[in-house]
Amino acid sequence: MGLATWYDAHVMPRLIRCACGTGQVMKRRSAVVPLARGDVFELGCGGGINHEFYNVDAITSYAGIDPHGALLENAREAAREKGWPADIREGVGEEIPFASGSFDTVVCTFTLCSVQEPNRVLSEMLRILRPGGQALFLEHGRAPDADVAKWQDRVEPVWKRLAGGCHLTRPIGSAFRGAGFEVEPLGQGYLPKAPKFAMWNEWGVARRPGV
Repeated sequence: MGLATWYDAHVMPRLIRCACGTGQVMKRRSAVVPLARGDVFELGCGGGINHEFYNVDAITSYAGIDPHGALLENAREAAREKGWPADIREGVGEEIPFASGSFDTVVCTFTLCSVQEPNRVLSEMLRILRPGGQALFLEHGRAPDADVAKWQDRVEPVWKRLAGGCHLTRPIGSAFRGAGFEVEPLGQGYLPKAPKFAMWNEWGVARRPGV
Protein backbone atom coordinates (compact mmCIF):
# COMPACT_ATOMS: atom_id res chain seq x y z
CA MET A 1 0.00 0.00 0.00
CA GLY A 2 1.46 3.36 -1.06
CA LEU A 3 1.63 6.33 1.27
CA ALA A 4 -1.15 8.19 -0.56
CA THR A 5 -3.45 5.18 -0.44
CA TRP A 6 -2.70 4.62 3.26
CA TYR A 7 -3.38 8.31 4.00
CA ASP A 8 -6.71 8.24 2.14
CA ALA A 9 -7.78 5.03 3.86
CA HIS A 10 -6.71 5.72 7.44
CA VAL A 11 -5.77 9.35 8.12
CA MET A 12 -8.07 11.43 5.92
CA PRO A 13 -11.38 9.94 7.22
CA ARG A 14 -10.34 10.67 10.81
CA LEU A 15 -9.32 14.23 9.96
CA ILE A 16 -12.62 14.87 8.22
CA ARG A 17 -14.64 13.42 11.10
CA CYS A 18 -12.69 15.60 13.55
CA ALA A 19 -12.99 18.80 11.48
CA CYS A 20 -16.69 18.26 10.78
CA GLY A 21 -17.50 17.62 14.44
CA THR A 22 -16.18 20.79 16.07
CA GLY A 23 -18.42 22.80 18.38
CA GLN A 24 -19.37 25.55 15.95
CA VAL A 25 -19.98 23.07 13.13
CA MET A 26 -22.21 20.97 15.38
CA LYS A 27 -24.12 24.09 16.38
CA ARG A 28 -24.94 24.75 12.74
CA ARG A 29 -25.88 21.13 12.15
CA SER A 30 -28.31 21.43 15.05
CA ALA A 31 -30.14 24.22 13.20
CA VAL A 32 -30.60 22.18 10.01
CA VAL A 33 -30.83 18.43 10.64
CA PRO A 34 -33.85 18.50 13.02
CA LEU A 35 -35.95 19.85 10.13
CA ALA A 36 -35.84 16.43 8.44
CA ARG A 37 -39.18 14.66 8.17
CA GLY A 38 -40.82 11.65 6.53
CA ASP A 39 -38.64 9.27 4.54
CA VAL A 40 -35.12 10.67 4.90
CA PHE A 41 -32.00 10.15 2.78
CA GLU A 42 -28.60 11.45 3.87
CA LEU A 43 -25.88 12.06 1.30
CA GLY A 44 -22.42 11.55 2.78
CA CYS A 45 -23.69 9.87 5.94
CA GLY A 46 -20.33 8.33 6.84
CA GLY A 47 -19.28 8.98 10.41
CA GLY A 48 -22.87 9.25 11.61
CA ILE A 49 -22.28 12.77 12.88
CA ASN A 50 -25.81 13.99 12.17
CA HIS A 51 -27.67 11.19 13.93
CA GLU A 52 -27.85 12.91 17.29
CA PHE A 53 -29.82 15.77 15.74
CA TYR A 54 -32.55 13.81 13.96
CA ASN A 55 -36.03 13.98 15.45
CA VAL A 56 -37.07 10.33 15.37
CA ASP A 57 -40.73 11.21 15.94
CA ALA A 58 -40.80 13.14 12.65
CA ILE A 59 -39.05 10.49 10.56
CA THR A 60 -40.64 7.44 8.91
CA SER A 61 -37.46 5.84 7.53
CA TYR A 62 -33.75 6.61 7.18
CA ALA A 63 -31.29 5.74 4.42
CA GLY A 64 -27.85 7.03 3.50
CA ILE A 65 -24.77 6.51 1.39
CA ASP A 66 -21.09 7.36 1.64
CA PRO A 67 -18.14 6.44 -0.60
CA HIS A 68 -15.75 5.89 2.31
CA GLY A 69 -16.03 2.35 3.66
CA ALA A 70 -13.94 3.30 6.69
CA LEU A 71 -16.64 5.74 7.79
CA LEU A 72 -19.70 3.59 7.14
CA GLU A 73 -19.35 1.46 10.26
CA ASN A 74 -19.38 4.66 12.33
CA ALA A 75 -22.66 5.59 10.65
CA ARG A 76 -24.17 2.17 11.29
CA GLU A 77 -23.09 2.30 14.94
CA ALA A 78 -24.65 5.76 15.31
CA ALA A 79 -27.91 4.38 13.89
CA ARG A 80 -27.83 1.46 16.32
CA GLU A 81 -27.29 3.88 19.21
CA LYS A 82 -30.21 5.94 17.93
CA GLY A 83 -32.31 2.80 18.05
CA TRP A 84 -33.75 3.00 14.55
CA PRO A 85 -33.43 0.80 11.45
CA ALA A 86 -31.26 2.33 8.76
CA ASP A 87 -30.45 1.40 5.17
CA ILE A 88 -26.83 2.57 4.94
CA ARG A 89 -24.84 1.70 1.82
CA GLU A 90 -21.52 2.43 0.20
CA GLY A 91 -22.13 4.63 -2.84
CA VAL A 92 -21.64 7.96 -4.57
CA GLY A 93 -23.93 10.92 -5.09
CA GLU A 94 -23.58 10.80 -8.86
CA GLU A 95 -25.49 7.48 -8.86
CA ILE A 96 -27.76 7.36 -5.83
CA PRO A 97 -29.01 3.74 -5.56
CA PHE A 98 -32.66 4.54 -4.82
CA ALA A 99 -35.71 4.95 -7.03
CA SER A 100 -37.04 8.30 -8.18
CA GLY A 101 -39.44 9.98 -5.78
CA SER A 102 -38.44 7.80 -2.81
CA PHE A 103 -37.86 10.47 -0.17
CA ASP A 104 -39.45 13.47 1.52
CA THR A 105 -36.12 14.87 2.76
CA VAL A 106 -32.52 14.78 1.60
CA VAL A 107 -29.88 15.87 4.11
CA CYS A 108 -26.56 17.13 2.75
CA THR A 109 -23.96 18.56 5.15
CA PHE A 110 -20.37 19.37 4.17
CA THR A 111 -20.57 16.92 1.28
CA LEU A 112 -20.97 18.77 -2.03
CA CYS A 113 -17.47 20.18 -1.66
CA SER A 114 -15.94 16.77 -2.29
CA VAL A 115 -18.14 15.06 -4.90
CA GLN A 116 -16.75 14.51 -8.38
CA GLU A 117 -19.65 16.02 -10.35
CA PRO A 118 -21.69 18.43 -8.22
CA ASN A 119 -24.26 19.23 -10.90
CA ARG A 120 -24.97 15.55 -11.44
CA VAL A 121 -25.27 15.00 -7.70
CA LEU A 122 -27.78 17.83 -7.37
CA SER A 123 -29.76 16.34 -10.25
CA GLU A 124 -29.80 12.99 -8.44
CA MET A 125 -30.97 14.66 -5.23
CA LEU A 126 -33.81 16.30 -7.14
CA ARG A 127 -34.69 12.95 -8.76
CA ILE A 128 -35.06 10.97 -5.54
CA LEU A 129 -37.20 13.63 -3.85
CA ARG A 130 -40.95 13.55 -4.08
CA PRO A 131 -42.69 16.66 -5.44
CA GLY A 132 -42.62 19.26 -2.68
CA GLY A 133 -39.81 17.41 -0.93
CA GLN A 134 -36.92 19.26 0.70
CA ALA A 135 -33.14 19.11 0.60
CA LEU A 136 -31.63 20.42 3.82
CA PHE A 137 -28.13 21.71 3.21
CA LEU A 138 -25.21 23.01 5.24
CA GLU A 139 -22.15 23.46 3.05
CA HIS A 140 -18.94 25.42 2.77
CA GLY A 141 -17.81 26.96 -0.50
CA ARG A 142 -16.98 30.06 -2.48
CA ALA A 143 -16.67 33.13 -0.25
CA PRO A 144 -18.39 36.37 -1.32
CA ASP A 145 -15.38 38.52 -0.38
CA ALA A 146 -12.89 39.00 -3.20
CA ASP A 147 -9.79 38.86 -1.00
CA VAL A 148 -10.90 35.61 0.62
CA ALA A 149 -11.87 34.13 -2.73
CA LYS A 150 -8.36 34.84 -4.05
CA TRP A 151 -6.88 32.83 -1.21
CA GLN A 152 -9.34 30.03 -1.89
CA ASP A 153 -8.12 29.86 -5.50
CA ARG A 154 -4.50 29.72 -4.32
CA VAL A 155 -4.95 27.15 -1.58
CA GLU A 156 -7.45 24.81 -3.24
CA PRO A 157 -5.00 22.65 -5.29
CA VAL A 158 -3.09 21.60 -2.16
CA TRP A 159 -6.19 21.53 0.03
CA LYS A 160 -7.90 19.02 -2.26
CA ARG A 161 -5.03 16.57 -1.93
CA LEU A 162 -4.98 16.75 1.87
CA ALA A 163 -8.75 16.82 2.47
CA GLY A 164 -10.14 14.00 0.35
CA GLY A 165 -10.91 16.02 -2.76
CA CYS A 166 -12.59 18.86 -0.85
CA HIS A 167 -13.05 22.01 -2.95
CA LEU A 168 -13.06 25.51 -1.49
CA THR A 169 -14.49 27.42 -4.44
CA ARG A 170 -17.81 25.76 -5.30
CA PRO A 171 -20.99 27.87 -5.15
CA ILE A 172 -23.71 26.73 -2.77
CA GLY A 173 -27.15 28.35 -2.89
CA SER A 174 -26.82 29.32 -6.54
CA ALA A 175 -25.88 25.73 -7.42
CA PHE A 176 -29.14 24.44 -5.92
CA ARG A 177 -31.12 27.07 -7.81
CA GLY A 178 -29.36 26.18 -11.04
CA ALA A 179 -30.35 22.54 -10.53
CA GLY A 180 -34.05 23.45 -10.32
CA PHE A 181 -34.59 23.78 -6.57
CA GLU A 182 -36.49 26.59 -4.87
CA VAL A 183 -34.11 27.78 -2.16
CA GLU A 184 -35.03 29.23 1.22
CA PRO A 185 -31.80 30.47 2.86
CA LEU A 186 -31.62 29.99 6.62
CA GLY A 187 -28.21 31.52 7.25
CA GLN A 188 -24.71 32.21 5.98
CA GLY A 189 -21.38 33.38 7.32
CA TYR A 190 -17.83 32.41 8.19
CA LEU A 191 -17.28 29.79 10.82
CA PRO A 192 -15.83 31.51 13.93
CA LYS A 193 -12.21 30.82 14.88
CA ALA A 194 -11.39 29.14 11.56
CA PRO A 195 -9.43 30.29 8.48
CA LYS A 196 -11.82 32.31 6.32
CA PHE A 197 -10.64 30.65 3.12
CA ALA A 198 -11.93 27.30 4.39
CA MET A 199 -15.12 28.20 6.19
CA TRP A 200 -17.65 30.26 4.31
CA ASN A 201 -20.92 28.46 5.18
CA GLU A 202 -24.42 28.62 3.74
CA TRP A 203 -27.37 26.62 5.06
CA GLY A 204 -31.01 26.39 4.13
CA VAL A 205 -33.89 24.46 2.60
CA ALA A 206 -33.97 23.63 -1.11
CA ARG A 207 -37.36 22.37 -2.25
CA ARG A 208 -38.33 20.35 -5.27
CA PRO A 209 -41.17 22.23 -7.01
CA GLY A 210 -44.54 20.53 -6.97
CA VAL A 211 -47.20 19.40 -4.55
